[in-house]
Amino acid sequence: MTIATKSTLGHLPVSTASAVPSTSAKTLATLLLAAGVAALVVMADQMIDDWAETHVVASWLALWAVAVLAIAALRGVSRMFAQKMMGGLDAWSASVARRRSDERLWAMAQSDVRMMRDLQSAMDRAADNDTAATDVTTLMGRRAARIVRNHLYHI
Repeated sequence: MTIATKSTLGHLPVSTASAVPSTSAKTLATLLLAAGVAALVVMADQMIDDWAETHVVASWLALWAVAVLAIAALRGVSRMFAQKMMGGLDAWSASVARRRSDERLWAMAQSDVRMMRDLQSAMDRAADNDTAATDVTTLMGRRAARIVRNHLYHI
């Protein structure tokens, strides 16, 4: 599964691929499976508590049967949930890192005129990628409209 997103300032595609489940997803799946099995065994134990006082061996076998059936039933579900959760967390952390990077780049560009010109021309090219302008008047009009639209006239 490949997730492709775009950086706000750079307009460069960023992709994160997860071909195989990572170790943390496997660990999370194992923990979720253990929690689910433990919860089902505790519920079964509470349900057969009165009966278990007189039938110790049968209640012990019943709890083991519940545990084995819970493992078989919850294994796939916990693995799928863990992979989706880890994918979501990875995408979230990548977007946070991209946003912080864009903020740092923007802060540096506000103090460096050359960098600001490069960013503005890159944003102009990305915004006007569909229609190519050949004359200078059209380019300057687009740039002025973008500056007013983005409230960048104070720079």
